[in-house]
Amino acid sequence: MPKISSDFSGQTVITTFEMTPGTAQDLMDELKDAYESFIRHQPGFIGAGLHMNDAQTRIANYSQWRDRKDFQAMLRTPEMRTRNRRISALCSRFEPVMYEVAEAF
Repeated sequence: MPKISSDFSGQTVITTFEMTPGTAQDLMDELKDAYESFIRHQPGFIGAGLHMNDAQTRIANYSQWRDRKDFQAMLRTPEMRTRNRRISALCSRFEPVMYEVAEAF
């Protein structure tokens, strides 16, 4: 699991997914497989966490990367493009946003 620290100089990506309770576990399984089989083996990957709300209508994904270029390169691979099409079919919306840690408590 990544450690949140104000001196982290890499890239933090927080992605939120919106879905129905009926597809929540399928989406979680797809995301877990993506991390276990592919994403965690990509250059620059540091760590990630997946979180699901109690109503099973949202998943939040927190990941850390050495550099934003590493994250962008992973997204451009044929493997991840194929996976993102499957992920997109399981949710009504998903949005990855890149952040830099401003403060940690």
